[in-house]
Amino acid sequence: MQDMVEPLREVRDGYFISLNIGTPSQVIQVYLDTGSDLTWVPCGNLTFDCMDCDDYRNNKLYTAFSPSYSSSALRDTCSSRFCINVHNSDNPYDTCIMAGCSLSTILKGKCTWPCPSFAYTYGAGGIVAGTLTRDTIRVHGANPNVIREIPNFAFGCVGSTYHEPIGLAGFGGGSLSLPSQLGFLQKGFSHCFLAFKYANNPNISSPLVIGDAAIAPRGDLQFTPMLKCPIYPNYYYTGLEGITVGNAGVTTVPTNLREFDSQGNGGLLIDSGTTYTHLPEPFYSQLLSIIESTISYPRAKEVEARSGFDLCYKVPCPNNTNPMNDDLPPITFHFLNNVSLVLPHGNSFYAMGAPINSSVVKCLLFQSMDDGDGPAGVFGSFQQQNVEVVYDLEKGRVGFQPMDCALSASSKGLLHKG
Repeated sequence: MQDMVEPLREVRDGYFISLNIGTPSQVIQVYLDTGSDLTWVPCGNLTFDCMDCDDYRNNKLYTAFSPSYSSSALRDTCSSRFCINVHNSDNPYDTCIMAGCSLSTILKGKCTWPCPSFAYTYGAGGIVAGTLTRDTIRVHGANPNVIREIPNFAFGCVGSTYHEPIGLAGFGGGSLSLPSQLGFLQKGFSHCFLAFKYANNPNISSPLVIGDAAIAPRGDLQFTPMLKCPIYPNYYYTGLEGITVGNAGVTTVPTNLREFDSQGNGGLLIDSGTTYTHLPEPFYSQLLSIIESTISYPRAKEVEARSGFDLCYKVPCPNNTNPMNDDLPPITFHFLNNVSLVLPHGNSFYAMGAPINSSVVKCLLFQSMDDGDGPAGVFGSFQQQNVEVVYDLEKGRVGFQPMDCALSASSKGLLHKG
């Protein structure tokens, strides 16, 4: 399988990949999600129903797939490994019994009933329900002008959801995921997320590189081991050892951010589908206290109350000049294997609006992790901006390297002249 370079479009709370599905091709915009396996799209413009969602139909980014308009679309069968996987069944006969086949037909290998409808749940409480469908998808080669057709790609054709208005491209490590189906799970992929200021800018895309080129040695890439979670083996975890604020000493993190407990809970999940980094209590509150002690700017408590962020400051910017100039402390993440990543400027504190009266309000875009089972913390997409993140699946490690992602996009032909 040749390498791929796909453009990612930045939106307010994540990064979109365009899926070209069907015959003729329908272009559906979905979020890139390294924290799940299933790729799914909203199906049926008029019949798709999203419960407890904002008015997503008025969202210009919303697109739905119509299988009836594609001559190559078909329902997956109950005996396919993808059907068994989406139903989380360890029993290969289970899905065909659910579909209505007799055991004798199944044992003779003659059951061709469709895969039963499924429900797929997400850690943040979202649910999608639909049918497993197969169709042709088209992807870019290493050269953006080269298009390749991949027949029989399996994805969820979703008719109803809760809290999930827009589809997802699953980039986890399971058999249903997009890199797995395209044959890249023995290699890897990398992304370089553009800074927030490029959100909704149609003239430039973040590069997503899949294949050998993604994991080739280069530059100052530092690798930390990928931790294998016993309960969620398909997701990408790493271990966090400490966080440094400014010139202060390293603040040691709790053990559960470095390793899993006997139930498989813990670790730091790297998740492009979560916008902000989440850290567990009481460590999160301790970190806030350390950050607070290093900053002398006045707090903007009214913005904290309105935005839900925990630390907001009024930062002076004389003559309403460049709000990037400030004395807010840099924040460094220390991962296992002596890997340190200084978060690029703008990845921790972000200007909540334009400067007014020679000052701008900046908030810390970290949040506390809800208690419960699963990861102890999440490294979100906002903190991954202007960082090349490399998922080296061949060697089981994750690489980080600060980078000007706009420059990287330009070098890969992803700067579109308007």
